[in-house]
Amino acid sequence: MKRLSLLAAAAAFALGAGAAQAADPLKVGFIYVGPVGDFGWSYEHDQARQAVEAEYGDKVETSYLESVPEGPDAERALRQMAQSGHDLIFTTSFGYMNPTLKVAKQFPDVKFEHATGYKRAANVSTYGSRFYEGRHVIGLLAGEMTKTNTIGYIGSFPIPEVVRGINAAYLAAKSVNPDVKFKIVWVNTWFDPGKEADAANALIEQGADVIMQHTDSPAAMTIAEEKGIFAFGQASDMKQFGPNARLSSIIDHWAPYYIERVGAMMDGTWESTDTWGGIDSGMVGIGEFSDKIPADLAAKATAAKEAIIAGELHPFTGPINKQDGSAWLAAGETADDGTLLGMNFYVEGIEGELPK
Repeated sequence: MKRLSLLAAAAAFALGAGAAQAADPLKVGFIYVGPVGDFGWSYEHDQARQAVEAEYGDKVETSYLESVPEGPDAERALRQMAQSGHDLIFTTSFGYMNPTLKVAKQFPDVKFEHATGYKRAANVSTYGSRFYEGRHVIGLLAGEMTKTNTIGYIGSFPIPEVVRGINAAYLAAKSVNPDVKFKIVWVNTWFDPGKEADAANALIEQGADVIMQHTDSPAAMTIAEEKGIFAFGQASDMKQFGPNARLSSIIDHWAPYYIERVGAMMDGTWESTDTWGGIDSGMVGIGEFSDKIPADLAAKATAAKEAIIAGELHPFTGPINKQDGSAWLAAGETADDGTLLGMNFYVEGIEGELPK
């Protein structure tokens, strides 16, 4: 009788331990290239992290590291997260690609998700947004709203994602304003408000009265507000930094994807995938239009957005030549994803040399 009681107690202990183990929260980590208070790229990723917590409650435990430089520091941060028991890690900048692959190989039981990259493994997925679709929409607005026919563009790094955006915006602006010119300043950083502000001022000195950007702080929007010109929000709406300057914005919506991927981890269906979502998927949002935009122009931009969603409009549809005049896309031909993902050239009409 005593033996049976001990066996029962042992069984109950085992069941209790198993239940406790099953109740352990899924540990999910996020690594950001900028501060969560950048009000741009990293801010929106962190808003999505908080949405994951709101969705799953105590079933999930999230953490993040902010302002992690690309390169060796990223590798150390990744290894630290993997060693501390994280089950799923999101690495949210292009320059984290090789560190992610390296650490993932060392921790095959940990799942990784890399934003804007193209290298995958059995435990590494990639995801990104077709920001160039949004660039087309706001490019139409910029092309008609400029009075000087000069649009300034602040670029971070000359990687395909950024080059695609410049080309898409230019082609759209040119389609409604044949006289438009783009002035581009490369700042070689994702987040540096000082450099971004200096770039905005330099572009204004060159005659730009509309500023676009592919950097992460609202510094350019602030400068545009001070100087009485127009600008567009990047990654988040940024209206609070330029209530008079802001015409619209491209808004990153990561929450649905993060919630879905965390859910896949919980139900055991996670697998390595590649996701490239656009306006139609909701990953790319277009902010409301300023009342400074004429109604007919707002209608034109809205129609373009709806045509992209319907699959009736592709921002890269020929005829389009490369900057050197060589043919790229014939009339009616659209660019394939492989070419877009590796885009390393300006289209015809853009002045200046693309940095290597």
